Amino acid sequence: MSSPDEAAENRLRKELPEEVPAPPSAKEQPEDAAEPALTGRQRLVKGLWPPRVTRAQLIVALLLFGLGFGLAVQVASNSDSGNALRGARQEDLVRILDELDDRSQRLEDEKQGLEKQREELENSSDQAEEARKQTVEKEKQLGILAGTVAAQGPGITMTIEDTKGTVEADMLLDAIQELRAAGAEAIQVNDVRVVAGTYLTDSDDSVSVDGNKINAPFRFKVIGNPQDLEPALNIPGGVVQTLEKEQATVTVERSDKIVVDALRAAKQPDYARSSSR
Repeated sequence: MSSPDEAAENRLRKELPEEVPAPPSAKEQPEDAAEPALTGRQRLVKGLWPPRVTRAQLIVALLLFGLGFGLAVQVASNSDSGNALRGARQEDLVRILDELDDRSQRLEDEKQGLEKQREELENSSDQAEEARKQTVEKEKQLGILAGTVAAQGPGITMTIEDTKGTVEADMLLDAIQELRAAGAEAIQVNDVRVVAGTYLTDSDDSVSVDGNKINAPFRFKVIGNPQDLEPALNIPGGVVQTLEKEQATVTVERSDKIVVDALRAAKQPDYARSSSR
């Protein structure tokens, strides 16, 4: 190379910056500088620790723990009972079965006995209730016949007007007997209740019923079947015709509701006693 050329080249090198060497590539780096590779166990440990636990994972873990604990206890219990029976002798097993059969039979007998007692109590309760109802009804019927309770029902009203004073006690007694024969169940004359032991007497110009003086007009209130009571009074030669012959006026009226409210005091018998045992 000539001198002029060398001078020009030196001048260009001074004007240009110094060359900076390029960094070596990854392939050109030495093996000592590369990061060491991790094993599978190291990667697993690095992924598990430190732990990253969420609330849902914690709840699931607690539930699984409780479930596992319960299963363990159940298995242990079954294992203990199974081991106890497994280790028993044949005679013991037969005795246990017999005891279970006897206990089952006793429980069944006790159940049947309780059911029988319940049925008896229900029947006795029903019978007692029915007996009580019959007793109350019988008491009412006897009270009506004895005159100790008021009564009401269909019947008739018979009024006897005696302006001449010719009506006597025996005529009124005939009327009562005729009404009883026709089916009268309750009778009241004026303010006196007529019962089985009623008696009538003449008292001066009037009539006494069981010692109670009554005056005309004589008013009979009778409970019974009106279709039987009225014809019985109007038969030929009967009560109405007999009273009319004595110049008395007799009026008979039917009614769907007759109230007999005159009462008699209950009388305790002096000698008679119930023969029922």
